[in-house]
Amino acid sequence: MFSRLFLQHPHAVGESYLEHQRHALGFAGSLLLAALACFIHAIVPALCVRTGSTAIARLHDRMVLHRTARPASGILRIQA
Repeated sequence: MFSRLFLQHPHAVGESYLEHQRHALGFAGSLLLAALACFIHAIVPALCVRTGSTAIARLHDRMVLHRTARPASGILRIQA
């Protein structure tokens, strides 16, 4: 049960638990800032016009476009 909850997914994407935690927290921080920018934009439309969409595009690039295959196992790895 412990392995399934804490280790299975990180290992499936070629990361240790702490590596995966660091990447996930980085994404969470970026998403929180993007959400704040969208909130500000909702109140004052002239502010933060592209901030949210730029953050989402950057996160997409990090998560999807910059994956590289691990030589030993062939598992995809997210590069930060």
